Amino acid sequence: MVGLVLPRLVSFEGAPRRSASVAERNLTSLRSAYWLVLISGFLEPVLYLFSIGIGVGTLVGDLTLPGGRVVSYAGFVAPAMLASSAMTGALAETTFNFFGKMKYMKLYDGIIATPVQPFEIALGELGWAMIRGALYSAAFLVVMVAMDLTSVGRAVTAFPAAVLVGFAFGALGMAVATFMRSWQDFDLMGSAQFTLFLFSGTFVPAEAYPAVLRWVVELSPLYRSVHLIRGISVGAAGWSWLLDVAYLLALTGVGLLVASRRMGRLLYK
Repeated sequence: MVGLVLPRLVSFEGAPRRSASVAERNLTSLRSAYWLVLISGFLEPVLYLFSIGIGVGTLVGDLTLPGGRVVSYAGFVAPAMLASSAMTGALAETTFNFFGKMKYMKLYDGIIATPVQPFEIALGELGWAMIRGALYSAAFLVVMVAMDLTSVGRAVTAFPAAVLVGFAFGALGMAVATFMRSWQDFDLMGSAQFTLFLFSGTFVPAEAYPAVLRWVVELSPLYRSVHLIRGISVGAAGWSWLLDVAYLLALTGVGLLVASRRMGRLLYK
């Protein structure tokens, strides 16, 4: 069985074109109700920004970042909401929707009857997920600029960083989805996602946590994402952004590798 799977996994000739076809299939199957899902996914971080970033921010006042830069609390929270928005958009596509297509719709069973390989399916689904994540990120950056929480130049620079965040979480979510057995497993994933949202330097600096918990926080993928985008948005990252980028690139690569290999085992069994 392994011998049947591996040759299809390692052949990359024509992969970009076939992966694009998978993404295009998602685009052509869109329904009007899908846009309501997009709008609701965008509004959630915006509401958090208004309620906590601005509401609680009036009580907290300004914050001094580790580099000595002073920012408003809304300016501190907004990049974290952007990272969270990119994470949420990517995970929604590559976990819930991906799982339904694979396990219940049996969509990929038909696709692998064509020359498309599991890796190309994973890459195409990830690319489609990033369209959603990029829309969220672009819209949220417009809100940040309109609220004077960042400059236009920094917003333009933060956009590809947000896209990278989406790629990393999309690949991770797809890998996790291949291990899920039923819809009930999504309760665990939702709990993990909400825990990351609360404890990734989103609302308080990582330095506020006890030493042991701080190291755990700083190893989480959402913290590295928040750290990267916050550094770009307020100009406080220095060269530490290289570590964040390397972390997210590695997460993307590992996630894609695991997802494609797991799909190969599940679809060719």
